[in-house]
Amino acid sequence: MDRLKKIEKKLSHKEEEYIRESKLLVKHSEEYESLEEVFNKPTLMSIYKLMNKKVIKWVDGIISSGKESRVYYAMGWKGELALKIYLTTSLEFKKGLIQYLMVDPRFPRIRHDTLYLVKLWAKKEYTNLKEMYSKGVPVPKPIALHNNVLVMEFIGKDGLRAPLLREASLSNPQKIYFLLLNAIEKMVREVGLVHGDLSEYNVMILDDSIYIIDVSQAVPITLPISIELLKRDIRNINNYFAELGVEIISDEEILRRCTEVE
Repeated sequence: MDRLKKIEKKLSHKEEEYIRESKLLVKHSEEYESLEEVFNKPTLMSIYKLMNKKVIKWVDGIISSGKESRVYYAMGWKGELALKIYLTTSLEFKKGLIQYLMVDPRFPRIRHDTLYLVKLWAKKEYTNLKEMYSKGVPVPKPIALHNNVLVMEFIGKDGLRAPLLREASLSNPQKIYFLLLNAIEKMVREVGLVHGDLSEYNVMILDDSIYIIDVSQAVPITLPISIELLKRDIRNINNYFAELGVEIISDEEILRRCTEVE
């Protein structure tokens, strides 16, 4: 029997009461109608466990929404947090998810069970964040993980998230460009990972600093597909900044800097 089901069967009366009342957990949400999809019983139990561990105090409104997850603003005992909840009720991205998981040697055992895959995908992003953060790659600090709920540092101030690169008004786009190139190179050379989906849609800008987000699909540079993914990342960034009038470095030169053996 799945471990999560065992936990659910052993719920105390207090926990059951918490589940019944937990629709109040998300305050002021503009997507109240989607709460049932996001905050199902397994997810609520994960949040409950994180509350018991003093990781989070409460969860507020939604920050962003994607096909595989929702990100909510939360408050922890040490400040603002972002809560990324991977959806367990829908898996439109299942084929792509399996593709990235099966080629990653860090996750050798793959089952084609939906809930298992969602939890493993969350674990993959948490693992990638930890590896990147430990080497100084500018990503949100990973705080905790419980099943399909990932807790991260909140990138923003006073509940207002930082803008994405595509939304930001850059006072010095050349500086931001070089910060991104340095981050890509550090990610590859020091962490050994390729983001695989890098663009102006998953870089945040705060106080002239960058934060790379959505790293769940990142894969080791040693994999055969990694070079093509790296080329795509570089091309996306170069194309975006070229449109801003920034003097860019050629795709080939950036690739060489990232992969050349010293």
